[in-house]
Amino acid sequence: MRTPFTNLEQAIMASVWQRGSATAEQVRRDLSRKHKLKESTVRTLLGRLENKGHLHHKVEGRAYVYSSVEEPRSFAIRAVQQIIDRFCAGSAEQLIVGMVDNDVMDARQLRRLVREIERKAKRR
Repeated sequence: MRTPFTNLEQAIMASVWQRGSATAEQVRRDLSRKHKLKESTVRTLLGRLENKGHLHHKVEGRAYVYSSVEEPRSFAIRAVQQIIDRFCAGSAEQLIVGMVDNDVMDARQLRRLVREIERKAKRR
């Protein structure tokens, strides 16, 4: 099981996801408003994310160009599964009921979810 992203790792991944692929300098520029980082620091962090299996790179000229191994939605699904396992005793229903009870999800969203579940059930 992969560990969750730190805030800085999340920002780096968001930059790569938004661009599709990115060099360390592009990521550094994307993050420069909130994080004052040297390009070498960004390269180190990109390398760590690659070692953790989140990114891969190809060489273009003298630069490494990084791309995500998975789309953001796949990472989100895995993170939610970890939340369900850790805090909801493995029950997705418990998570959804809690989201409704705490106004994270409204009736319209819940109806849409029900329609999606019914649609998938019909396909099976």
